[in-house]
Amino acid sequence: MNTATDPRDAEVEELLVGAVDLHCHSGPAAMPRILDHHEALLDAAEAGFRALLYKDHFYLGVAHAVMLEKLVPNTGVRLYSGIALNNASGGINPHAVNHAANIGAKIVWLPTLSAANHVAQTESGAKNFPKTAKRMLEPIPLSALDANGAITDDTKLVLDIVAEADMILAGGHLPAREIIQVFEEAGRRGVKRMLVNHPTYVVNCTDDDMRALVELGAYLEHSICMFIPGKALCFTQQDLAHYIELAGAERTVLSSDLGLQGSPRPIEGYRQIVRMLLDMQMPKQDIRRMIGDNAAWLLNIH
Repeated sequence: MNTATDPRDAEVEELLVGAVDLHCHSGPAAMPRILDHHEALLDAAEAGFRALLYKDHFYLGVAHAVMLEKLVPNTGVRLYSGIALNNASGGINPHAVNHAANIGAKIVWLPTLSAANHVAQTESGAKNFPKTAKRMLEPIPLSALDANGAITDDTKLVLDIVAEADMILAGGHLPAREIIQVFEEAGRRGVKRMLVNHPTYVVNCTDDDMRALVELGAYLEHSICMFIPGKALCFTQQDLAHYIELAGAERTVLSSDLGLQGSPRPIEGYRQIVRMLLDMQMPKQDIRRMIGDNAAWLLNIH
């Protein structure tokens, strides 16, 4: 743990006990990472985290999580992963989702790097998104909608699999209006756990979009990396206060989205965001909810 240099350090460390990170970008990965899954686990264990979920844009990480829990026992940290429906997984591929569900995946991310929305924004230079260490094949842009603006049959089948397995459905990097349309359909098909990844980055939600998604029962996941010093910083403390007020602490999840070069390690990111929340006079109960309890409900763990 950090050496105590400020009276508030002990308060921060106490609040981190029981936290859950749903968006840990440790490696190995095609994008350069500052730590691997094992190191992320050890950091989380030292801080007393309840759970850690590894996210990779290119592969299903469930096997890594299962084996690490077995090889490094008695940490108190439960490890999870899921699948991102990018080109590397066959796009919006029901077969890949079915397999992921059957081996214990906890989350399905709709297209991220391969989303047509993401591709358009990165090609135009609108978003400074991290690059892979080696050149990858050009992405085939993906959408959950067909040429007529209707949800595709494959997407509907994915929603049915997610519902049956009671996994989290995450919006990925689809645009706001598309996520709203898919989440409306997901709710009709019995999906209970819905998560909007960094709604104000790439997804480009307006305040009204975020209110609409909360009305659908979704949780809004804000990336800690975008509010603390580092390469990904793009929002202010005032922005964070507004986003929390908009959805309420009961529908807000703070996940690290860390592991990228030029930014702190995930657990250090949590320390910084908790300190920021304390500076904002956020009630401790709400802090615990946003950094742990809401994510634990989404994972269906206690």
